[in-house]
Amino acid sequence: MTPSTSSSVPAAPQAEHSLTRSQRLDRLPFTRKHGKLLGASGIGWALDAMDVGLISFVIAALSVHWGISKGDGSLIASAGFAGMAIGASVGGLLADRIGRRSVFALTLLVYGLATGGSALAMGVGTLIVLRFVVGLGLGAELPVASTLMSEFAPARIRGRVIVWLEAFWALGWILAAVIGTFVAASGPTGWRWALAVGLVPAAYSLVVRWGMPESVRFLEQKGRHDEAETIVRSFEEAAEQSARGQTADGPSGTVGAEPAPGAAREASEASEATVRAAAPDAVGEIPQADTVESTGGIWSRALRRRTAGLWAVWFCINLAYYGAFIWIPTLLVERGFTLTQSFTFTLIITLAQIPGYAMAAWLIEVLGRRWTLTVFLTGSALSAIGYGLADSEATIIAAGCALSFFNLGAWGALYAIGPELYPTAVRGTGTGAAAAFGRIASMLAPFLVPVLVVAGGQTLAFVCFAIAFALAAAAAFTLPEQRGRALAQ
Repeated sequence: MTPSTSSSVPAAPQAEHSLTRSQRLDRLPFTRKHGKLLGASGIGWALDAMDVGLISFVIAALSVHWGISKGDGSLIASAGFAGMAIGASVGGLLADRIGRRSVFALTLLVYGLATGGSALAMGVGTLIVLRFVVGLGLGAELPVASTLMSEFAPARIRGRVIVWLEAFWALGWILAAVIGTFVAASGPTGWRWALAVGLVPAAYSLVVRWGMPESVRFLEQKGRHDEAETIVRSFEEAAEQSARGQTADGPSGTVGAEPAPGAAREASEASEATVRAAAPDAVGEIPQADTVESTGGIWSRALRRRTAGLWAVWFCINLAYYGAFIWIPTLLVERGFTLTQSFTFTLIITLAQIPGYAMAAWLIEVLGRRWTLTVFLTGSALSAIGYGLADSEATIIAAGCALSFFNLGAWGALYAIGPELYPTAVRGTGTGAAAAFGRIASMLAPFLVPVLVVAGGQTLAFVCFAIAFALAAAAAFTLPEQRGRALAQ
């Protein structure tokens, strides 16, 4: 699926030479070149989701075949989240220093190799260590990918593009559910074969490293203006071809390819007039970005309020999401369902993520980021209460689907908001730090669930998740609305 472009072709009343490179990117329509970048980033995102999803099935399978305790299961899950907390923070810092593309590729390599190695684990201790290494890669990849895509997406549909990037998470989780249902549940060694699939990201990292462009804004920050100009002109050439009804395939339409200087220059000069002619009634000027300074970092006077609000949302949504979805397969087994039934129910519940993302992608450019995130978090809170009270197969599946729909729609909106809150110099740092803080909650969640279930059953656990979602909704409403605004330089 690709984001709607019906109103994304901008008018161009200014001469090209008066625009910055970032403004030139913001004013372009969504082309096949953007689509290829979205697809390349999204595949990495889906592989991440597959890995995170698989571990919930692996824990459930090990509880049957190895007889591991809830404590051991919590340690396995939390080790990955501990790695994600460190990875998100370090990955964001590295992305602001060595580039978004390089860090993205490195993280895929790290977690792909570690996941494949996990398939050979002979004990819980080894599996815990490898899951920590997996987490380092996973934690760094997600905020870096959203930052890179945000810096290329046209301003008018940037939020929608990032929600579609997040939607690849649903595809990865569905793949995890399929592998869990038909591979992990197949026998005593099924979980090993399921984890062996994790080697795929290691190979894909090579494709990412050589097939994706580096962020133009990052290149400008580092003084690499010739590289930045070449990439911008390649996107402008793709827009010109799209406006003329031509294909964007070939050297000029391939993600990361560099057109010949002469052709790029001619495309750059012709692009504005062509795009204007193609859409004379398109929306006009792009609203200016907020004036925010990176001096003092993400806790500077200009940024501290939005950083605090973003961290609060990340913490609460991680606590509720991972507390629920990591344990759902195991909790279903405890309710008396077989391993196969548990995995099948989880697969059905996971499918509801797709319409959740689709709705969020539409609403985020209609209601705006803040309202969309708040609405979906509120829906998540109500759905969590419903799941906690569910007492039959039908109500479990219905409430679970509602929780999946609203919660993953909220995740899509959250990833769209994060990069928009910070200027280029600290964008990776800001998004990575928020993700890292949220991972603290994801580390606590696996340990919290068994305690809550013992104290008051599954109902108490999901009521607590509902409270966390409600607090996240309140924090989301404090964030500034960035719909349609240019990213801060």
